[in-house]
Amino acid sequence: MKVQRKHVLAAGVAVVASAVVAVGTGFGFADTTPTRPSACQGSVTFSAEGGAPAATSDRFPVGTRLRVTNLDNGKAATVTVTGPSGSCVLLNVAAMELVRESGKNVIRRNLVERLDGGAAQPGGAARPGGGAQAGGQARPGNAQQPGGAQAGGAQAGGAQAGGAQGGGQSGGAQGGGQAGGAAGRSVCAGAITFSGEGGAPAATSDRFPVGTRLRVTNLDNGKAVTVTVTGPSGSCVLLNATAMDLVREPGKNLIRRNVVELLR
Repeated sequence: MKVQRKHVLAAGVAVVASAVVAVGTGFGFADTTPTRPSACQGSVTFSAEGGAPAATSDRFPVGTRLRVTNLDNGKAATVTVTGPSGSCVLLNVAAMELVRESGKNVIRRNLVERLDGGAAQPGGAARPGGGAQAGGQARPGNAQQPGGAQAGGAQAGGAQAGGAQGGGQSGGAQGGGQAGGAAGRSVCAGAITFSGEGGAPAATSDRFPVGTRLRVTNLDNGKAVTVTVTGPSGSCVLLNATAMDLVREPGKNLIRRNVVELLR
């Protein structure tokens, strides 16, 4: 009898454990490892573009439908590619609001799926310019919280990049010449990319308030551009299409060797 009771008890424990796993899976507590490979690698961030949920991309053509899932909270957004950018997928404000976690500007654990078939084109094909215009208030991010509350003194309100001058000089290097080094220490680390926003040369940032003037120099060709921060984004500095055209090398969507100087 004791042996039978042990077997019955063990079976009961197994049934309860299975039920707990099933319930956990139903409520999203179980492992969220994607079953399919993501169409994009790395973190997903956003630009200050407004309008309906959308995205820009350096490899998917305009009109492509993508589903972006945040694996940390299970939220997903279906977006249409509206133009080029320097990222595999760069969400706009509305799309980021649908999937982000509060206070976070980057989705590190994500799954990007192409819904209309086909494969991603190799990176570097997209050219800046001709993307969607920034048409609304930029809300997510450290610069400004959803609903218009300010954080860190930055205001996002579609401020114009008035007075921003493109193609300026940096450290005496003429635009288009060879860079011989930077005059100051860079206030941002890592590669610089761009969004599909148009207008005068401008940038968005996750740490510099609206109105801040920055000079961005491409150390590979010596070209520089002075931009004004017009709103928040998920990057230290995210150039718009016009600013990127002034400093980029042909066919490249990233500026890996750069110096960002704070002009105030």
